[in-house]
Amino acid sequence: MLIARNLSTRYLAIGTEMALGLVILPMNVAYLGPAAYGLWMLTWSVTAYFTMLDLGYQDGLLKYVAKYRAQRDSRALNEILSTMFVVFAGMAVLAYTAAIVAAVNLGALFQLTPEQVALGRMVLLIVSVQVAASLAFGVFGAVINGFQRYDLNNVVGAVVGILVALVNIAVLMAGYGLIELVAATTAVRLLSSFVYRANAYRVFPGLSVRPSLFRMARLREVTPFSLHMAVIDWARKLNYSFDVIVIGAFFNTTLVAVWSVAQRLSDAAQRISNQLNEVLFPTVVDSDTANRLDRLQSILLVGTRLSLATVIPIAGTLMLNASPLVFAWVGPDFEESVLVLQILSVAVVARVGASTANTVLKGAGKHRLVAMNGVATALVNLVLSLLLIRQFGLLGVAVGTLIPVTISSVFVLFPAGCWRLDVPLARAWRESIWPALWPATVMTAYMVVTREAVPPSLVFVVAHTVSGMVVYALTFGFLAVRAEERRFFLSRARQLIGSRPAVPLSVPSESA
Repeated sequence: MLIARNLSTRYLAIGTEMALGLVILPMNVAYLGPAAYGLWMLTWSVTAYFTMLDLGYQDGLLKYVAKYRAQRDSRALNEILSTMFVVFAGMAVLAYTAAIVAAVNLGALFQLTPEQVALGRMVLLIVSVQVAASLAFGVFGAVINGFQRYDLNNVVGAVVGILVALVNIAVLMAGYGLIELVAATTAVRLLSSFVYRANAYRVFPGLSVRPSLFRMARLREVTPFSLHMAVIDWARKLNYSFDVIVIGAFFNTTLVAVWSVAQRLSDAAQRISNQLNEVLFPTVVDSDTANRLDRLQSILLVGTRLSLATVIPIAGTLMLNASPLVFAWVGPDFEESVLVLQILSVAVVARVGASTANTVLKGAGKHRLVAMNGVATALVNLVLSLLLIRQFGLLGVAVGTLIPVTISSVFVLFPAGCWRLDVPLARAWRESIWPALWPATVMTAYMVVTREAVPPSLVFVVAHTVSGMVVYALTFGFLAVRAEERRFFLSRARQLIGSRPAVPLSVPSESA
C-alpha cells in the first residue's frame, strides 16, 4: 500500500505538471519568442551540472536513512543528517560560485548575441539561487524519501506546480519579460523548500539537524557508496542533459528551443513510466539488508514488466503521433522536433525497460557496475554527438544518444540484474518482456488505422494519443496478465482509493 500511495500521488503531481505544460510551454514560446525561450532552456541546462557538486551524497544519504530507519537507530539518523547538512550547505556556496563563473564566461561558451549574453547572465544567476537552495535543503528530501513518504512531497509538488503556472501566466499577461518571469517563478519554488522541510519533521518527529552533531566518522561511512552514486549521476547528466549544451555550442538558441520541445515530451514519457523505480530503491535496500532474494527477484520481474507496460504505450503513441502532436502543440516552425522526438522515445523505452534492473543493482551491492556502465555510455554518447552534429544537426545528436543508451540498457544493465539475482534470461523474457511487448502490436494497428480521421487540433490529437494508450492497457490487462495477478492489482487499486491517510512514520529512541 505504501508503494501504491507513493506512486498514485506521484502520478498526480506529474499529471498536473504535464497538463499545465500543455498550456504554459506554447504560451511561453509565443510571448517570449523561440530565441528567448531557447536561452532560458540553455541556462537551465547549465544549472543542472551545478548539482553534480553534491558528489553523490544525496543518493548515499537516502540509502543510509533507509538503512538506519530499518534498524530503528534514531541517533545514527540524526548524526548522518546533521553531518550532511553541513556538507550540503558548503556545496550550495560552491554551486553559486560556479554559477557566477559560468555567467561571466557565458558568451565564450555558446553562440549568443551580446544582448543574449547580458540576458542569459541574469537568468543564470537567478535560477542558480534555487539550485543552491535545493542543495542546502537536500537532507530534508532524504528524510522524506528514506522513510518512503514520497506522497507528502508529491502533493506539495502538485500544488507548487499550479502556483508556478499561475504566476507564469500572470507575469506574461502583465507584459513583463524573461527576467521578471524567471524571478517570479524562482521565488515560488524557493518558498516551497520550507514546506518540504516541514514535511521532513512531520515524517520523523525525532529529527534534529544541528551542526553540533557533525561527525567525521559518519561522513566517512557515507562517502564510498556516495562517490559511486556521483559517477552514476555525472554520467546520467552527460547522457541526458549535455545534448542541449552541445547544441548551444554549435548552433543558435532557436535550435535549442526546437530540441527542447522534443526533449520535454520524451522526458515526460520517461518520468511517467519510471516512477515505480524511483520509489523502489529504499525497498531494495531493505530486502538486500534482510537477504530476501525471493523478494528481490519478484521486484525485478514484476517491476520490469510494469515499467515496460507503462513506457511502451506512452513512448509508442508519442512516436506514432509525433508529427500531428508537435504541429498542433507548438506549430510548423518546430517540424524538426518530430524526428528527434521519435528517436528519443525509442531511447526512453530502452532506458525505462532496464530501470528496475538498474535500481536493483544500485541497492544490492553492484553500484560499481552501474557507475562504470554509466561512464562508458556517457562518453560514447558525447563522442557520437560531437561527430554527428555537424553533418546531421539535431538528428545526429539524437542518434548519438539512442545508440549507447540502447546498448547499455539491453545488453548490460538488464542481463546484469538478472545475473545478480540468479534469474535466467529466458525466464525474464517470458515473465517480464514478452507480456509487455506484444500488446504494442494491437495498439500500433489501432493508431495507424484511425490516425487519418483525427482533426489537426491539440485536443483531438491528445485524445487520440490517450485512446491508443487505453487500447494497449486493455490488451495488456485482459490478455497479457494472468487472472490472479489482475485481481491482485485491482484489489490494491480499490484498497488505495478507499484507504485512510497513513499515520506518520517515526523512529523510536534507542532506549525504547
